[in-house]
Amino acid sequence: MATFTLKRVQRLPITLEHAWDFFSAPGNLKEITPPYMGFHVLSDPDFLSHMYAGQIIDYTVTPVLGIPLYWMTEITHVEHQKFFVDEQRVGPYAMWHHQHHFKAVPGGVEMTDLVHYRLPLGILGRLAHVLFVRRQLETIFAYRWKKLEDLFGKMP
Repeated sequence: MATFTLKRVQRLPITLEHAWDFFSAPGNLKEITPPYMGFHVLSDPDFLSHMYAGQIIDYTVTPVLGIPLYWMTEITHVEHQKFFVDEQRVGPYAMWHHQHHFKAVPGGVEMTDLVHYRLPLGILGRLAHVLFVRRQLETIFAYRWKKLEDLFGKMP
C-alpha cells in the first residue's frame, strides 16, 4: 500500500500568536476550504473555540460528484504555538496524518503543512490518486494559500 506525502510551506505577515489563534480554532477550517468541497463541521461549536489533544471533530465533505462523506478526525498532538496533528479516524482515506507546524520568522510566521496519506482499494486507490486525488489535494491547498493571503496579506 503506497503512502503519499504533500508538503506546503507558507509565510504570512502576522504574528505567531495570531496564526496560532486562527489555525488552532477548528471552526475556522471551513473559511479556508473551497466552497465546492461542501465542508461542514458537525461537532458541537462549544468545543471548537480551541484545540486540544484528544479532540474529536466531525465533518461532512463532498469531494467527488457532490456525494457527501462523513469524516472524523482526532487532534492527537498539540504543542502550543509550535504544532498540532490531526489524524483521520473515519473517512475517505485509508490513512490521513496531517501535521501543522508554526515558526516565527522575521516579519511574520512560517507555516508548514505535512500530510501523509494512503488511499483504500489497492491499485484502484493508486489509480484514483493519479487521476484526481493528488490534483484535488493540490487544488485545495492552493485555494487555502490564496485565501490566507487574502485574509492576512502577503509576505514582502
